[in-house]
Amino acid sequence: QVHLVESGGRLVQPGESLRLSCAGSGRNFGSYAMGWFRQAPGKEREFVGVISWSSGSIWYTDSVKGRFTISRDNTKNTVYLQMNSLKPEDTAVYYCAAVQVLRTPAQPNEYDYWGQGTQVTVSS
Repeated sequence: QVHLVESGGRLVQPGESLRLSCAGSGRNFGSYAMGWFRQAPGKEREFVGVISWSSGSIWYTDSVKGRFTISRDNTKNTVYLQMNSLKPEDTAVYYCAAVQVLRTPAQPNEYDYWGQGTQVTVSS
């Protein structure tokens, strides 16, 4: 069992940066692949990126490549989403999710545990 709590979301202006955190509790956090997803009003939950348990595999959806970076610190049971050059279209509730696999899934239904989400609003 893994319990996830996201934090760091807030209102920012276009072009600014923001770092989200996802703190996990439970045994063997370091053995979980961790995904970031987002959901804007009226839209389906969208894959943002994922990091493998070892940080050896990381990948992103095309719309955030070069702007977002995922990292993790297994000693702190925390995963981060660094978001730079934010755009209004990045506005959404951001969720982290966990699944105990060696690969790096991109579909929401492949994940077993979810946080409650944190709101990111990009607006001038």
